[in-house]
Amino acid sequence: MDIAGKNKSQFGYSLTKGRQIDYDKNNMKLRDFVISNEPSLLLCIGCGGCTATCTAGGFTNFNFRKLHNLLMRGETNNLEESMKKCMLCGKCKLVCPRGVNTRNVIFTIKRAFAMTDFSKPLK
Repeated sequence: MDIAGKNKSQFGYSLTKGRQIDYDKNNMKLRDFVISNEPSLLLCIGCGGCTATCTAGGFTNFNFRKLHNLLMRGETNNLEESMKKCMLCGKCKLVCPRGVNTRNVIFTIKRAFAMTDFSKPLK
């Protein structure tokens, strides 16, 4: 014990679990479905213009850029709930420098969730 009465092995921080993404365990069915219906999604460079102009993002925590990243990683657990926040105003489509049809991406994801449950992990 030191002067403050703490164990010398405690340095004021702790190690956390690694945050590696195991793509083999992620569900890529939704990503493949969206890309087959809207191939322009592959053109996205992640500039964030869509998120910066998003009307829904000003009032909620909706973020198309984050949604895109999660979709491409196959992390679809909370995607369906996030989709409900989009107001489909189309501002994101207007500002996209690569011409990604973001509205169609949203429609396609909503249609996919209506057809089947893509949020369940693969077995």
